[in-house]
Amino acid sequence: MDPFTILAIVTAASAGVQMYGQTQAGKAQEQALKEQAKQEELAAESQELARRQELNRALAANVAALSTAGISGEGTPASLALESAKQAGLSEMTIDLSEKLRRASLQRQAKAATQQAGFGAVSTLIGGAIKAQQLMGEQDTE
Repeated sequence: MDPFTILAIVTAASAGVQMYGQTQAGKAQEQALKEQAKQEELAAESQELARRQELNRALAANVAALSTAGISGEGTPASLALESAKQAGLSEMTIDLSEKLRRASLQRQAKAATQQAGFGAVSTLIGGAIKAQQLMGEQDTE
């Protein structure tokens, strides 16, 4: 075999190896991002539970303080407690939405990583094929 043919084969093989590497790297990045999204979901659930427990403690402390002071749970104290609970609920919803958006963003990044790796792999393959074809063309001109 002449040197140009060998070089063209090596170039094509190199492009194939690079393509495989890019594809595998994209899959690994996708998996890592999906795992990060799962971990963030678990952390968010744990934080939500802690916030709810803290809210329950605060509300219970308010009720206990009012009753020891001889104030009934009706009227203004009750409406203040209700408003406080509503505000805490709104805060919870905002935090929950923010965490869901973050996880959705990680899922989109994972999908994009796979697509980008695929595009890079195809680009590498096409570039390698063009280079191999050029090398074969140089052989024909000699």
